[in-house]
Amino acid sequence: MLRPRIPTMPTPTGIVTPPAVVQPTAVEPTPAPTPPAAPAPLPAPPSRPMVQLTPGTAVALVGAGTAVVLVVGTVLVSMLLATAVTAASVAVCALVIRSLIGQQHKCR
Repeated sequence: MLRPRIPTMPTPTGIVTPPAVVQPTAVEPTPAPTPPAAPAPLPAPPSRPMVQLTPGTAVALVGAGTAVVLVVGTVLVSMLLATAVTAASVAVCALVIRSLIGQQHKCR
């Protein structure tokens, strides 16, 4: 009933170039490796990392922090506003439906 169809490779329609011929080359042996020299001693690491804050870096950090706070605050306020608008519209719909049902019972 449902059989998958495997696409066939289309035949080329333009100018076909023959594949490039690869010429073999001779392999030269590598010379024996020389023993490595003794590594230079590393200086002792400081007891704790030093962080240097320049005035420009401090201003950039304050600006970035302010931007993050403003963006997160905007998103949270917009989500709260969307929830409030949805709640108000559901309340209005409930009042309208209640009013319609109440009028229907009075008419009978």
